[in-house]
Amino acid sequence: MVREDGKRNFVLREEDGSESSVFSGSMPRQAALKAARRLEPHGSEDEAKEHATEIHLREKGTDKVHIFHAWAWADDAPGDKPDWMEGDITKGNVSKQGIEHLEE
Repeated sequence: MVREDGKRNFVLREEDGSESSVFSGSMPRQAALKAARRLEPHGSEDEAKEHATEIHLREKGTDKVHIFHAWAWADDAPGDKPDWMEGDITKGNVSKQGIEHLEE
């Protein structure tokens, strides 16, 4: 379901079918990037990509489940960071694998 601001809500599905966190974005990839940043970060992007995790995001109000390979890595914060930001940040990336439809 699309909200008034054009964004959609996606729910992170666990392997057992339970649903936990909600991420919003105008596109599924935008929500998946937000979910990827919550993964345990690895040392570099190349190392992180080798340990990619499969995540499933169900679009709320539909039976569509978007499947992504996701990975995260630790990186230095930019030089012009605000005072409250820590020295290290987590970056993430995703690669879409496909869409499934729930048969519930």
